[in-house]
Amino acid sequence: MKMLKVSALVFAFLLGAVSCTTQEETKTAAEIKQILIKESIAQYPGSCPCPYNVDRAGRRCGKRSAYSRPDGASPLCYASDLSDDMVKGY
Repeated sequence: MKMLKVSALVFAFLLGAVSCTTQEETKTAAEIKQILIKESIAQYPGSCPCPYNVDRAGRRCGKRSAYSRPDGASPLCYASDLSDDMVKGY
C-alpha cells in the first residue's frame, strides 16, 4: 500500500513538472523573441527601424521605417519575423 502511495506521488509530481515545463517553454520563447527584436532594433543606426518607432522629432515612423522599405535594412520588428530556428539558436 505504501508503495502505491509513493508511486502516485511520483506520478503527480512528474505530471506537474511536465505541465510547468510546457508553460515555461512557451513563455521563454516569447521572451527570447522580444530579446531578439530589441537587439535587432539596437543594431540599426538610424531612428526609424520599425513602423512603430518614432523619429527624432517624435513622429511615428510608419512607412518611412527601414522595415517598410523594400530596399531598406531588415530589422526584426515583430515576433512573426522570427522563426522557431532563430529562437532555438538563441
